[in-house]
Amino acid sequence: MTFTKTRPGGNRSNPTTEYSALLRTVRDAGLLRRRTGFYVMVFSILVVALGGAVTGFILLEDSWFQLLIAGALGVILTQFAFLAHEASHRQIFTSGRVNDLVGRTLANLFVGISYSWWMTKHSRHHANPNVIGKDPDIEQDFISFQEADAAATTGLYAWATRRQGYLFFPALTLEGINLHILGFKTVFGRGPVDRRWLEIGMLIPRVTLYVAAIFLFLPVGMAFAFLGVQLAVFGLYMGASFAPNHKGMPVLPHDSKVDFLRRQVLTSRNITGFGTTAFMGGLNYQIEHHLFPNMPRPHLAKAREIAREYCNTHNILYTETSLTESYGIVIEYLNRVGLAAGGDPFDCPAAVQFGR
Repeated sequence: MTFTKTRPGGNRSNPTTEYSALLRTVRDAGLLRRRTGFYVMVFSILVVALGGAVTGFILLEDSWFQLLIAGALGVILTQFAFLAHEASHRQIFTSGRVNDLVGRTLANLFVGISYSWWMTKHSRHHANPNVIGKDPDIEQDFISFQEADAAATTGLYAWATRRQGYLFFPALTLEGINLHILGFKTVFGRGPVDRRWLEIGMLIPRVTLYVAAIFLFLPVGMAFAFLGVQLAVFGLYMGASFAPNHKGMPVLPHDSKVDFLRRQVLTSRNITGFGTTAFMGGLNYQIEHHLFPNMPRPHLAKAREIAREYCNTHNILYTETSLTESYGIVIEYLNRVGLAAGGDPFDCPAAVQFGR
């Protein structure tokens, strides 16, 4: 496909016009056209990889080398999760119904997490990234992303919160279990769930047959180890792919009036470096992904050139770092927030630090 070099315009005094001008430039360059063939290719590669892992699992029999298969499965299932994420954003097909069918099948039947849970949570995040009280990704869980939440912790929890940056990546090894639990809590919960019984009909056989096969084929101790490694790799890989994109970027107040263009760009961070697109499933182009959520993965690199030039022209801070730099920023940010642990929720961690 040939792209035309176009210099984006826009009116700084009218934020709506600014974004419209950028969107028009991207659309005119053909970057919103679907690339279904690309996704068929990626899916085919992953199916072959999954088949290879299953074959290895059968051939190795009672061997601790099975843990290598478990690690490989964690990576493969994360890649399937990336495809489910892209389907949820209507990036694969023009039909929303087909995208939902594919996304739900990949999420529930392949990965083992609830598509409806993901859609609800992720849609809220995209609408208000890093906005307090609106973005579920900065709500307190084990990790505190806001100083007020950290200050409310006590005892051993406060001790861990003060060191949460260092504990963040080790804690991600438990995220795989957490995602499966959240999926079941969603489909069996009282809240509204789109296609509830379809999801239940996918999740239960997927998880039951998967666990049963492992315990029937392997000794009990090795089976537990296999599941532990697979879930740990899956959780760590998922977290390591999503965390660098917003953590440590500006957090906006609940009632902020920042326009769509700046809200998406200022709270997002792109990740540069060889192989990051394959490693992160296109999430390395987080700014472009938030500006154009239904843009197919193969077009994000070209969109980055246009968006970066546009932001520079309009004096909008456009942030890019390497993957390792982003991890350092995340750790430092979380530790800084954690300084408020066990203290006054209105204390500033920096002030507390320098006041000692």
